[in-house]
Amino acid sequence: MSAPASTRKFDEKRGAIIHAASVLINEVGVQATTLAEVARAIGLNATSVTYYFPRKEKLVVAVYDETLTLMEEMAQAALKQPDPAARLRHFIAGQIALRKRIRAGERGLTTALSEIRTLDTEAYDTLMAHYLRVVGIVRRFFGEWSSNEQRALFSARAHILLEAMMWWPIWSLRYSVRDFDRIEARLFDVLANGLPSQRGRFTPQELSGDWRTREDEEGGQNEAFLRAATVMINRLGYRGASVNRIAESLNVTKGSFYHHHQAKDDLVLACFQHSYDRLSAAQIAGLELDADYWTRICSVMRELIDVQFFDATPLLRTTALQALEADHKDDVVVRSNRLARRFSGMLMDGVADGSVRPVDPLIAGQVIMSTVNSAYDARHWAERFADRDEAIRTYLSILSEGMLADPR
Repeated sequence: MSAPASTRKFDEKRGAIIHAASVLINEVGVQATTLAEVARAIGLNATSVTYYFPRKEKLVVAVYDETLTLMEEMAQAALKQPDPAARLRHFIAGQIALRKRIRAGERGLTTALSEIRTLDTEAYDTLMAHYLRVVGIVRRFFGEWSSNEQRALFSARAHILLEAMMWWPIWSLRYSVRDFDRIEARLFDVLANGLPSQRGRFTPQELSGDWRTREDEEGGQNEAFLRAATVMINRLGYRGASVNRIAESLNVTKGSFYHHHQAKDDLVLACFQHSYDRLSAAQIAGLELDADYWTRICSVMRELIDVQFFDATPLLRTTALQALEADHKDDVVVRSNRLARRFSGMLMDGVADGSVRPVDPLIAGQVIMSTVNSAYDARHWAERFADRDEAIRTYLSILSEGMLADPR
């Protein structure tokens, strides 16, 4: 009779430790979260915590697995709905409801997944397998596929939907919880139906600018550091992209690194600045086109997705944000919001000239940003296409025709 009570007590204490660690990781990142800090948060000593989690890495994996389990449960609940529209609506509603609970004061419900890449190979592979199970469930929201092309399309829809939901907590901070029901409806509208007034229209024009990496480019050592750091942080996360690894990839010494940057955070900030400069340059080039505003928008998106899929120097993923100090993090978010608002302004002009549907431009601008940001993680998906333009068109069809368009 004592075994169930003992097991229940063990599970409750283990859950409390995971909850406390989740709160700390969200606030200060994985590196600054220690077993001692977790123990202090729930009134234990560090030795008691090691009884449940001998190493911090084990605790971090448990925290991330808890969030992935919640995502999987929400996806399974949505999948039970009768049709794609109902599934999409149910999944978005679940994410909004979760954020309402957090705003109401509940903490530790979910953990930002941005530092999964920093874990060792075994832990990373385990968590990624779990994440891919979630992707597989979400992919089925849109029905059964009858060809490889349809499967690729549904995979892109699942990827972009999940990324939009993980980006939503960042920009939701700018809204009152009383606006959340309206945001839910408008977010569903953008993702379900796309942006142009003529559904499915995607006619980008060529843009000229210096946001691409030229093969014959002879940049200085600082530019080489930016390129190497951006690729490595995107692949391995903030912690995984150590100064040693970055220097070794360029066959230079750590001294060379510190000649250009006082600390690693300075390099990360420089990478964000470089990425946002390139994104801004593409936006400005699009604004200078002699075309309607939807053509300008899809021309910019086509360029940026091409960079994320195929360029030697992609744009830096926002996954590096969580490890930065609060002041630096705020500066990056402010710059990101400015770029999102520029997209919003283009959308408003598109509504005025009739090329864009009457959508909420602030919400749609953030969806564009999350779609561009997440495209780097779809590189392997894009490589399966014989035609790179077809990969870009398929990926951006989520915005040009919406997730509920007939896949035929």
